[in-house]
Amino acid sequence: MSFPQFAFNNIRRNARSYIAFFLSSAFMVMVFFAYAVFMFHPDVTSIELGENSAAGMKIASYIVFIFAFFFVLYSISAFLKSRNLEFGILTILGARPGQINKLIFMENMLIGLFSILTGMAGGLLLSKMFLLLSTKMIGIANLPLYWPVKAIVVTAAAFLGLFIVISAFTLLFIRKNRVLELLKGTSKPKKEPKASLLLSALCIALLAAGYWAIRQPLDPKWLLTAAVTGIAGTYFFYTQLSVLTISLLKLSRRRLWRGTNLLWISEMAYKLKDNARMLFLVTVVTSLACMASSFLLSINNANKDAYVNSPFAFTYTTSHLSAAAAEKDTQLIRDRLQAEGLKYTENKVGLLHGTIVKEGKFIPFNILPLDRYNELAPQMGREAEAGLSGSEILLIHSNDFNIKDYAKDNRVKLLEYPGQTFIVKKTLELPTSPFGQYAAPLLVISGDMYNQLAVKGSALTMFLYKVPALDGQLPAAGSRTALLSTELADTYRDRDNQSHGLGGYLSARDYLYLTTKQGASMLGFIGIFIALIFSVSSASFLYFRLHSELAADQRMYRALSKIGLSPGEMSGSATRQIALLFYIPILVAWVQTLVVLRPVMVQIQVYEITVPVLMTIGAFLAVQTLYFAVVRSRYVHSLKRTMV
Repeated sequence: MSFPQFAFNNIRRNARSYIAFFLSSAFMVMVFFAYAVFMFHPDVTSIELGENSAAGMKIASYIVFIFAFFFVLYSISAFLKSRNLEFGILTILGARPGQINKLIFMENMLIGLFSILTGMAGGLLLSKMFLLLSTKMIGIANLPLYWPVKAIVVTAAAFLGLFIVISAFTLLFIRKNRVLELLKGTSKPKKEPKASLLLSALCIALLAAGYWAIRQPLDPKWLLTAAVTGIAGTYFFYTQLSVLTISLLKLSRRRLWRGTNLLWISEMAYKLKDNARMLFLVTVVTSLACMASSFLLSINNANKDAYVNSPFAFTYTTSHLSAAAAEKDTQLIRDRLQAEGLKYTENKVGLLHGTIVKEGKFIPFNILPLDRYNELAPQMGREAEAGLSGSEILLIHSNDFNIKDYAKDNRVKLLEYPGQTFIVKKTLELPTSPFGQYAAPLLVISGDMYNQLAVKGSALTMFLYKVPALDGQLPAAGSRTALLSTELADTYRDRDNQSHGLGGYLSARDYLYLTTKQGASMLGFIGIFIALIFSVSSASFLYFRLHSELAADQRMYRALSKIGLSPGEMSGSATRQIALLFYIPILVAWVQTLVVLRPVMVQIQVYEITVPVLMTIGAFLAVQTLYFAVVRSRYVHSLKRTMV
């Protein structure tokens, strides 16, 4: 038998332990290849958003590759540790260190080659579906199928290099061990897991610091602080606090000696301690995937709400043009609406500009007289407001919680009018600002007060276009109205650029909705595959750890069966342990996603995150439950075969 045959037979005989690692690696290659097929498509640069989509997939492929590097490195190093006994026997039989290194290198490369070939074959078979799915989700023109030579070369070279580097690097793991240590393998008796009270307290302090940091104003330094303390706290949660919790469970003898509690609680302490780093890694990966998915879902929902609650299809704003020039500049809007046969109502609104300074930031306000507001109210789907007198104001904003800080004791002061204090008579918190998604909050005052302020205040003019035919239904990409909206938005953006910001700015509702949706869809499409990789890899980690401990568990349960442990009790005990390993990371990830995402989203004025988080975590839970059912079935079946 030649050396390559020996290495191949080793893989074939250990197929059960290698299968999860092999499938995960092949899946990563397939996703990387699918991204490469899109990136290198010859027509991608000729379509709208195609270049941006390709750039997004390029970044995603980098993420997949970096994650694949650490996944393969961790998996191979863990495989080597579980094979210490095998290497010890080979050493006694006369194998030299160089031959063992050669064996390990060849095994790794064989698995790597199989993974690359399988992944690319799967990618080729699914490339047509991937192109169709990607263009459909992103909302761009269809891309025809082509023979992806460049994608094949890049994928094969990238992952071949990855496996060569890691195979050479992992040889360092085996060189330092002596024969006696190798022979002991994984059968060395384990010390009872102990937790440090000091490190457990540090864990709580780090998690509390992360919670405090994420609730600070949105700033990179606070986000970085929250990430560092949160990740460090999660690590100590698994290595210290979880073990301490198990030790506390043991203090109650009444609970401990009930049924098979003693068996699974005692074993759980060892499994948590042994698998702490793996559980930590799975939790961080799952949390990141859940946060990203929930973020995109929340943005998508907020975008829909903003569209539905924006009453005007077009809003043209200028502060530099004269009234005649502004009238002339908006003629194109009127011409295009008439050409499309769309009935509309044009509202010309004069506004004053106001500013509040908060923590060094200038926050703009629009000031509108009450009579004009009441004239517009029916078109906005609002009721007319009662009269205002003196300094009384009506404050209208789009759920901006910080507004409470501006209006202290129901009083507002604007930078432009230092001698004037406005008294808030009523506040309206609307889902979207009535003059557009990104319009400033509205401050409604009496006509007399408006005339007084207009003498010394800066003014701006808005043209609001109510188009009943465009209300209600969400626009579809490529539809007639969507193309009209895009055409007008592009035209006025070019005009504004040519006049160096001294012209007018057009906000088109359909255009804003579609561009936000396309951006979120592109990120969502990329994120789905990355989340799938994380999920499959997490299951692979758990499967491997359980499989590496199978021999020790078989010995333990066989011994216990001799003194009366029934197969049902064994099954119940093993199921609880496997369930905890599978579901604890999901539970922790769910809590972390809620804690981190809510304050961040509130600061960007997205308030509904509960449903998106539940949807995301539900999807992960469903996938994880599928893995759990398969792994639990195979694991318990293997244990039952050893029961007496």
